[in-house]
Amino acid sequence: QVRLVESGGGLVQPGGSLRLSCAASGSIFSINAMGWYRQAPGLQRELVARILDSAVTVTNYADSVKGRFTISRDSAKNTVYLQMNSLKPEDTAVYYCNADLKSSWLDSSAAYWGQGTQVTVSS
Repeated sequence: QVRLVESGGGLVQPGGSLRLSCAASGSIFSINAMGWYRQAPGLQRELVARILDSAVTVTNYADSVKGRFTISRDSAKNTVYLQMNSLKPEDTAVYYCNADLKSSWLDSSAAYWGQGTQVTVSS
């Protein structure tokens, strides 16, 4: 069984910063990618940032967060981080951690999700 636990959400003023963390634990053989998605009320869940596990670090960002958010990963700890700077009210959403991983060498890759953490940007 795989578990993703997020932390670091909260209330912040516009222009402020937050750092989200997500630790994966349980039966993990290999991780292909980890990332962050968000969902605001009434809207679909959208990709915020994603980092691939490869010889060369590959990251993807939503256009709306490029230059403000940075995703990073500690492979030894199976943990992914999202540093969010210059936050705007439109960044308000529930942020979900996602991992694409294999639980054993026999398994196919599967997607796992955290429970979500609320980020509210408001004065």
